[in-house]
Amino acid sequence: MAHYKAADSKCEQFQKYLRKSGLLDTLTKMLVALSEEPEKANSAMDFLKHHLRAATPENAEIELFCIQLAEMKEKYEATLEENKRLKAKLAQ
Repeated sequence: MAHYKAADSKCEQFQKYLRKSGLLDTLTKMLVALSEEPEKANSAMDFLKHHLRAATPENAEIELFCIQLAEMKEKYEATLEENKRLKAKLAQ
């Protein structure tokens, strides 16, 4: 009986993880979209793959985010250096 409860607990933890990550919500929305399609796709899996790809950012968008992140890191480092310099100036 203890083994059964442990398996239940793992299952519940996994379900919480899926809910928290938003995967269950996304899959539910995609399945609802599939069920509402007037002409069903030949393969439900292909429908899901197509819609998952549409939900992910494009490479150009990812590249833009990486550039923005690098710029923000540079600004952050410059701000830290300025802060350090100003603290040293105040300490004099």
